[in-house]
Amino acid sequence: MFIDIAKIYVKAGNGGNGSMAFRREKYEPMGGPAGGDGGHGGSIILVADEGLRTLMDFRYQKHYKAKAGEDGRNKQQYGSKGEDLYLKVPIGTLVKDEETGIVLADLKDHKQQFVVAKGGRGGRGNIKFKTSIRRAPHFAEPGTKGEERNIVLELKLIADVGLAGFPNVGKSTILSIITSAKPKIANYHFTTLRPNLGVVNVGVGQSFVVADIPGLIEGASSGAGLGHEFLRHVERTKLLLHVLDTSGQEGRDPIEDFYKINDELKKYSEKLSYKKQIIVLNKMDIPESKENAEKIKKEFADKFDIYEVSAATGEGLDVLKRVAYEQLLKIEDEIEFVDETEVEKFYDVKERDTIVVRRENKTYIAEGEFLERLVNFTNFDDFESFSNFQKVLIDKGVIQKLRELGALEGDEISVCGVVFDFVE
Repeated sequence: MFIDIAKIYVKAGNGGNGSMAFRREKYEPMGGPAGGDGGHGGSIILVADEGLRTLMDFRYQKHYKAKAGEDGRNKQQYGSKGEDLYLKVPIGTLVKDEETGIVLADLKDHKQQFVVAKGGRGGRGNIKFKTSIRRAPHFAEPGTKGEERNIVLELKLIADVGLAGFPNVGKSTILSIITSAKPKIANYHFTTLRPNLGVVNVGVGQSFVVADIPGLIEGASSGAGLGHEFLRHVERTKLLLHVLDTSGQEGRDPIEDFYKINDELKKYSEKLSYKKQIIVLNKMDIPESKENAEKIKKEFADKFDIYEVSAATGEGLDVLKRVAYEQLLKIEDEIEFVDETEVEKFYDVKERDTIVVRRENKTYIAEGEFLERLVNFTNFDDFESFSNFQKVLIDKGVIQKLRELGALEGDEISVCGVVFDFVE
């Protein structure tokens, strides 16, 4: 089975906590702070690999977690960094956030990498908070949480030219002749259950990749038949060779077929309706094809380039190869799937969402995993530790958000269960 879409959960490692420790050496009774930093959490990184062709591996394992960073230790010892987790995906894989549908990355080059979940930052040990005034800080910094999200991996075949057309019009046969590919060929519908790729050599240093993509039927844009699988791959191609069965032997009207397929392309994506197409009239070795060919030319000759071929005899295919190559030289690179503005907004929102500030009756509440870890590492009986706690709330925008919600002097504030009065 050809798996070209997979949903997985990724969780980067949390950052290790900073250590609060002091030197306790012989002859050093007043030793200073000696707590080391926590290690950064491991990230999850996707890597495009030309050796992979499907997303099959992700069908069996759907949860991936990177290692957390180690906590800092005494004697200024830093915690080890969590090991990054690398996941290989085929070239042509789109990475989408499942919740929003935003395309985060388009992995279209060999060895291209994308950090899909960034590891948490290691917390600083108390030695980092020592100043000329604060000689013995009794607090350290907690590590931050690693990113986690549900993502969708969607494989869009990378081919220069796509062979489009209803099932059984001769696409697979054409592919087998113009390339060295050996697709399964038979006289029944839905022969091709997965895209077949082949390289067309036109001349020295002149070649392109062509794909025989699964046959399309009416209603494909709504998911009928192999529709979405077909259309997902069509988006990548620069040029479509729209193959029509000119013989009409199966009782189909090739003109009607052409309109139906283009209607499905437009319904699925408006951009597909503008993709360059060349009409290929196949089965011209059959006598009945001549009359139908004239009708097709009369209908489309003013809008499309039309070429007559016979997959059975090979007639016209060399000309078609040359024409396709020349057209490709004129067409710009494939459409861009990543909207940088949307991606930037996505990460901004995710960063803000790690801390939630809300009002409940007369109490103002600030929550979030980072704040919870901050509370756990704060010594509220120690002035310097509490002062650092307040500074973090300011730096993270919590105090500003409280003001925006209407918090006034003396109002009750709860930060992860720790209650205190709001002071301006």
